[in-house]
Amino acid sequence: MVGQHAPLQAVIFDWGGTLTPWHTVDLPQQWRVFAREVHGLPVEDPAMPVDDLAEADSLALRIHEAEEKAWARGRQTHESASIEAILAEAGVDPEHDRHLLALAAYRRFWEPHTHTDPQVRPLWEGLRDRGLKVGVLSNTIWTRAYHREVFQRDGVLDLLDGDVYSSEIHVVKPHREAFLAACAAVGVEPESAAYVGDRPFEDVHGPQQVGMRAIWVPHSDIPATQQVAVDVTPDAVAHELLDILDVVDGWLGR
Repeated sequence: MVGQHAPLQAVIFDWGGTLTPWHTVDLPQQWRVFAREVHGLPVEDPAMPVDDLAEADSLALRIHEAEEKAWARGRQTHESASIEAILAEAGVDPEHDRHLLALAAYRRFWEPHTHTDPQVRPLWEGLRDRGLKVGVLSNTIWTRAYHREVFQRDGVLDLLDGDVYSSEIHVVKPHREAFLAACAAVGVEPESAAYVGDRPFEDVHGPQQVGMRAIWVPHSDIPATQQVAVDVTPDAVAHELLDILDVVDGWLGR
């Protein structure tokens, strides 16, 4: 941990698995949906031509492997990635006449897994009522526009003071520059901010390196392949999102 904490002025949140309930997702399937739409094939059809199916599934495998490599680089060297870069690495032609249809199918696949936890709005309202700013910092390959559409759909965008997505910067959490960017987005110094997330390496170790408080939300079943061993102690633990208000009240002396 770096330095001493100043009076709390902002709370910044991880997105997936924190602001959204944790879901275990069939990750290869997301790209099968995309690739079969590229080839104009139904997602599931026992009468589908074997050659067409093989070609689509080969494309899906290439994209999945490119994405896995991108996330591995993030854990090892903290290099960020975007969906456009991943698709380009897999040899996807963005000018293909079915490309936008494939992206739409991909987003439909993810839609059930993007819904904001019902506790987020009362939590963020409570933080704002306490005079605190609310931010988001997410490791993501998706665009700012996509995430903001999700927040708008779920009725919480109006409570957000600043947001940073790794797809638009050159690093991912736990790199210190990601947290400094998030603090800058809400206009506070790191010592005056807390970070909330579900992953010890990215969301506890990361913010503590720049002097932020870290609140761990231990409710996600994170796959072993996505975990990085790290010896850290969070500043607080919240088993439900609304527990954060009690944590914050303690820090504010309420």
